[in-house]
Amino acid sequence: MNRKIIVIAGYLAAGKSTFARRLSTELQIPYLVKDTFKIALCNSLTITGWEESSSFSSVTFDAMMYVTERLMETSCPIIIEGNFVPAGIKKVDEAGTIRALIGKYNCQSLTYKFIADTEILHKRYTERDKLPERGQVNAMLSDISHGDFDRLCHNLDDFSVGGESITIDTTDFSKVDYDKHIHMASQFIMLER
Repeated sequence: MNRKIIVIAGYLAAGKSTFARRLSTELQIPYLVKDTFKIALCNSLTITGWEESSSFSSVTFDAMMYVTERLMETSCPIIIEGNFVPAGIKKVDEAGTIRALIGKYNCQSLTYKFIADTEILHKRYTERDKLPERGQVNAMLSDISHGDFDRLCHNLDDFSVGGESITIDTTDFSKVDYDKHIHMASQFIMLER
């Protein structure tokens, strides 16, 4: 079977979710976005602090991996998106978990790593965090300094699940050739290996 997964990872507020949705529409394959998955799981809950929000992030990741594995079992290609972390950052090694699923189902993977100037991302994040569609469960619940934000982003630098990896710098969205990246993803999905 020709199992494929596209992983979209990287810095906060770098445009990962928007790209995941566009890629899903263009390729006509399902996608899971960690933040919106978290909103769906926690719709009826009230989050009272950062620790609770972080705990629900772990639950969300586990649920996403459950759905991802069910799709892998059927050889359905899938796109997953999130600010997934390498080993040593959280209690759960998200990169290792994804890598283990890829190995278990003999999938081929293509990773898009989104990065950008963290000062610009910090401004985007602060503005985005106030939008109602972010959901209360994804809100930081307090202001975050640029220094703390920068550390959060750079904690994600070593994320890897193997396979091909492409880095996209979204400091200036207008300079990103999204059509090229969509074409590359399409070739990846269509290619029999």
